[in-house]
Amino acid sequence: MIRVVLADDQTLVRAGFRSILSDEGDIEVVGEAADGEQAVALAHEQRPDVVLMDIRMPGTDGLEATRRITADPRLAGVRVVILTTFDMDDYVYGALRAGASGFLVKDTEPMELLHGVRVVARGDALIAPAVTRRLISEFANRRSRPESSPRLNALTEREREVMGLVGAGLSNDEIAARLVLSPATSKTHVSRIMTKLGVRDRAQLVILAYESGMITPGWMA
Repeated sequence: MIRVVLADDQTLVRAGFRSILSDEGDIEVVGEAADGEQAVALAHEQRPDVVLMDIRMPGTDGLEATRRITADPRLAGVRVVILTTFDMDDYVYGALRAGASGFLVKDTEPMELLHGVRVVARGDALIAPAVTRRLISEFANRRSRPESSPRLNALTEREREVMGLVGAGLSNDEIAARLVLSPATSKTHVSRIMTKLGVRDRAQLVILAYESGMITPGWMA
């Protein structure tokens, strides 16, 4: 059972998401929060698999709440998915840097919402959709010239290649096809890279790939 906490200051938004999620046999909504402070408290109380987090809320906003959840070792199993609209793109990039596992737009289709929750719950990140890649590229491009991270020295050439493809938004299967590997081997490479670099998930690999200058917006191997 996938346990979900809904965090949004709009009651109708929470009710709509709860209705969609509760109809599924493998998903349970275990709490609702109207602000970031409540979201953090519920994360500690319920230890959900996924928190669907609105980024703009009164008091403690979604960005700060995300940072507090993802930085707490006791909540290592809790994944945060940001709920946003296209006019808040700057916040989206900041939330990914703060440790969010991805984002969904609030007017997403029900099937996309359910897919996103399941993807994040199993430890992956919502980085594959083209819109996500486009947003990350746009805001990475606005940053000052990146500096190479010493952490990348721990990677082999193959691992650097794989990380670059993760940064471009490719799934394990797509990476396997591009590099002529088995999906299992591709998955193993990604897992080893995350372990070596000490990152939480694929979303953090994307951010590191851009910020270290490993890849640039629009890059594709």
